[in-house]
Amino acid sequence: MPSIAIIGAGLAGLACARVLQERGLDTTLFDKARGPGGRLSSRRLPEAVVDIGAQYFTARHADFRRVLSGWQDSGLVAPWPEALWAQEGQDAAPREDGIPRYCAVPRMSALSRHLAEGLRLHARTRIQALHRDGQAWWLESDSGERFGPFAAVAIGAPPPQAQALVAAHDAELARACGEIEQAPCWAAYALFDAPLPVAWQALRPGRGPLAFVGRNHTKPGREHQGESLTLHATPTWSRDHLALSPEAAATALLDALAAILPAPARPDTPRLLGAHRWRYARPICPAEGPGFRLTRHGLGLCGDGWTEGRVEDAWRSGHLLGRALAELTPASPIGGTQCPTP
Repeated sequence: MPSIAIIGAGLAGLACARVLQERGLDTTLFDKARGPGGRLSSRRLPEAVVDIGAQYFTARHADFRRVLSGWQDSGLVAPWPEALWAQEGQDAAPREDGIPRYCAVPRMSALSRHLAEGLRLHARTRIQALHRDGQAWWLESDSGERFGPFAAVAIGAPPPQAQALVAAHDAELARACGEIEQAPCWAAYALFDAPLPVAWQALRPGRGPLAFVGRNHTKPGREHQGESLTLHATPTWSRDHLALSPEAAATALLDALAAILPAPARPDTPRLLGAHRWRYARPICPAEGPGFRLTRHGLGLCGDGWTEGRVEDAWRSGHLLGRALAELTPASPIGGTQCPTP
């Protein structure tokens, strides 16, 4: 059976793996993190869970809507927020745009965990190099382990990280990666002893360093946890303050929220405050094309950098690459057990 390596167990990599598994092809995922998820990341805190990556997603494409329907039927996904509010001055009001939004239940990472079920995943494994030996691909980790051989390799990492892996093997892929600029994002989170006296579940501030504020305890499946906020900074503020410590970034973003709220609604001192820095959060100008890249030698790239920057676009990118790989991958195996070798 041909085997395919997938570097990056975010939504794009997982979607790619699911297609290949459905086509009867063996896959092995590698991710530097402790588990799957990528931008669908959640953080467990004392008495609360906060989503620090994507806060919700939409379903504009028919193929994604079909998958979403199954997730809803199983209780994995539910609508949220009921209304996305927008800030004008110090007044906030619902922004009605007719676009349904969803989140995973009881946390965003539940969706990535679901997609990873039954898949082989090497977590805490940072792949630093690819090697080509005849028709086979081998992967090398930063600890010196080698994995392979593989008939093909799909990379779901952000283009700036993928570029380093493909540069020695395909100059055109490396050039394409270099043309995609990724915006960073500081994501702060805060826990409070008392609820905020506001009506909104999610807010888009119209000014200052904040791009989005979500109240995690208003999400489906988290009704019994206390007030907890996720605060996403704008790309410009994040880029200008990329070198801040997590503590300083979190404090600055919470202060920014207090500055735009009326005095009675301003948050008290949080019980817990922290932040996570996403160096490559989303593409500034996504690449044109089919939503992925694939060479005749079985080296593929997927992720939201190759299409639009939404969650559903990352899924579609990996899904489409998986279908293309299934058509490209030869029917005869090239050997190997996908186990590390000395």
